[in-house]
Amino acid sequence: MKRIYRSSKEKVIAGVCGGMGEYFDKDPVLFRILFALVTLIFGFGILAYLIFWISIPKDTQKFS
Repeated sequence: MKRIYRSSKEKVIAGVCGGMGEYFDKDPVLFRILFALVTLIFGFGILAYLIFWISIPKDTQKFS
């Protein structure tokens, strides 16, 4: 079963966008842009990011 984790490889702030990129097999930059747009347009992107940061567990894999 595939699970979503915060990435330790594709990490800028907390690894949320990197983890989403790995899970959906997309470039993490797309998710970073999405969070920026949601923040600028609707104003709740930072809150959503913080919720994901708290709720998504960090991956436990070492760098390979």
